[in-house]
Amino acid sequence: MQSHRSSFVIDGLPEEIWQLWFPGLPVIEMDDVRIEIMHFGDADNEGLVRHCHYRVPRYLLSGGRAQSWELVTDVVPNVSYRYRAITRPPFAYAEGEQRLEPLGDGRTRVHFAETYSVANPVLRVLFERRLHQFISRDNDTVIKAAIERGLQQLRAAQQ
Repeated sequence: MQSHRSSFVIDGLPEEIWQLWFPGLPVIEMDDVRIEIMHFGDADNEGLVRHCHYRVPRYLLSGGRAQSWELVTDVVPNVSYRYRAITRPPFAYAEGEQRLEPLGDGRTRVHFAETYSVANPVLRVLFERRLHQFISRDNDTVIKAAIERGLQQLRAAQQ
């Protein structure tokens, strides 16, 4: 099993960031990631199901693309949520959490954690570490940049 944890500070309120995470849109595209909302869940997004498409190494023979199906659970609005996912290729399990920590002065620390485990024991030994490093290599900068870009767009639309 592989794991990745990170945190970074954003100039924005938890409520603003939450609005970006759960905008109520059926499709979200950013850079080379596409997220399709298959089921929106309840009013707090508990039970939301998303189908994600993202880049993976070409040695997986999938054209450099993979997919995950993620179930959002344990939602505390404007604070945190967890997700559980299955992915392919290769078939794997992932669990993660995103949490918002208000710092005052309009700033928020965003915490991200994920575990990843390839289901097939042979493929786990051969690929899991390299694959997870590839997938999570830019997570910190990509997530931070997406939030900052989203906040700029959100604030521009409010003016």
